[in-house]
Amino acid sequence: MTVKTTTPAEEAVGHIRSGDTVMVGGFGLVGAPLVLIDALVESSDATELTIVSNNIGEAGRGLGKLLRQGRIRRGISSYFTSNPEAVQAVNEGRIEATLVPQGTFAEAIRAGGAGLGGFYTPVAAGTPLADGKEVREIGGVQHVLESPIHADVALVYAAKADELGNLWYRRTARNFNPLMATAAQITIAEAGEIVPVGELEPEAVVTPHLYVDYLVPST
Repeated sequence: MTVKTTTPAEEAVGHIRSGDTVMVGGFGLVGAPLVLIDALVESSDATELTIVSNNIGEAGRGLGKLLRQGRIRRGISSYFTSNPEAVQAVNEGRIEATLVPQGTFAEAIRAGGAGLGGFYTPVAAGTPLADGKEVREIGGVQHVLESPIHADVALVYAAKADELGNLWYRRTARNFNPLMATAAQITIAEAGEIVPVGELEPEAVVTPHLYVDYLVPST
């Protein structure tokens, strides 16, 4: 077994390039990789980013800082309204917005990580969110074909990791982080605690270390 060397946050986010699609875990600020986000804000000059996240942080907090810097070109989210500044930026045409229902959002990321070509869901059928998408009747119900979501880089937060990079998430932080860890070319994991190999029970491992490219301590 090869023990991962922890990477400073500033160095890890250096793998994000202008124009990249970046997945960011968490719901608002809960379960979000805030140290990695701050490093991206303070130490990276990458611009024109597409951010895949449940929401664009809060006003001046989390991804909201990146928004204020004008470095987000497009947001793919299900909950823009948590940050009024994101709503204003969309209304003013400063960023593009792709609104995805929350369950569809999670499943599209899972499909990206699983290598699926897409999936049908009745969610959004008959609404503007289905415009331009294939619609098929299945079992007498209209279903919309949704595409998988992939990213160049995923930034995720785990409450605990071992030195191999196996990850355990606490409670609701398990919602998007594990899915995003599988759906990007590069996964950077921020961990609240890093323990020696063997201290995580195998049954506790949610994201196996093979998905993790860089491990960053929160402190």
